Amino acid sequence: MNILFIGDIFAKPGRETVKKLLKGYRQEQNIDLVIANAENMKHGKGVTEDNINEMKAAGVDFFTSGNHIWKDKEVIPLLDNRNIPLIRPANYPAGTPGSGYRIVETPSMKRVLVINLLGRLFMPVDLDCPFRTVDNILSDTSHEQIDAIFVDFHAETTSEKYALGHYLDGRVTAVIGTHTHVPTADAQILPKGTAFQCDVGFTGPADSVIGVKKEIIIENFLTQMPVRHEIAEGPTVFNAVKVESNEDKITASGITFIQKFV
Repeated sequence: MNILFIGDIFAKPGRETVKKLLKGYRQEQNIDLVIANAENMKHGKGVTEDNINEMKAAGVDFFTSGNHIWKDKEVIPLLDNRNIPLIRPANYPAGTPGSGYRIVETPSMKRVLVINLLGRLFMPVDLDCPFRTVDNILSDTSHEQIDAIFVDFHAETTSEKYALGHYLDGRVTAVIGTHTHVPTADAQILPKGTAFQCDVGFTGPADSVIGVKKEIIIENFLTQMPVRHEIAEGPTVFNAVKVESNEDKITASGITFIQKFV
């Protein structure tokens, strides 16, 4: 089974890029399931139902998120609606709207457990431990017939991402990092068979500082004064990974980083 995961779709430029490229990749790469991180789809922060529907029409099957998921309050009923293919990080405290994992069925009747986790290092929120949270999820779903387990770890530091990757090595199909918007050159199969990339990067404006007009961010660094973020224009980049799962066990047989400038 082939899973395509698209890094954080950033605002309209990112959404338009997905619409241009995804259907072609889905056919060329024989993709069974497309997952994308949705936390930046609404003007760089947050997500709406219209954004979800737009990307579903473009070919995305399921959506993970991150710390910006709460930017627009419209998302709360979406997260509690099982008909909306969207999850939030699982290690928010008990009682938080939505779910942090879900089992997704592909058209070929394969069952994929998708888990979303948020890192704790340098994140301005108080969170439960992602390591213990994923242990609990794997325990709670151990009775299910699952063909692959995909983890989106939305985290700031490479150390925390690598630690979780090795912690889950051999127990899940893939651990792919998001959040920094900058791809890392380390797509690999870990020693016990889990596909890993520290950060897949983002899909959005290429001539920017992680999606925002570069002049604005440079001014902020030079003056240390607050600035209003504006979405960058011009060329875009599509960043994704293709994960090939093993048929007879939960691990991966391959991982390929995909990058395309448009």
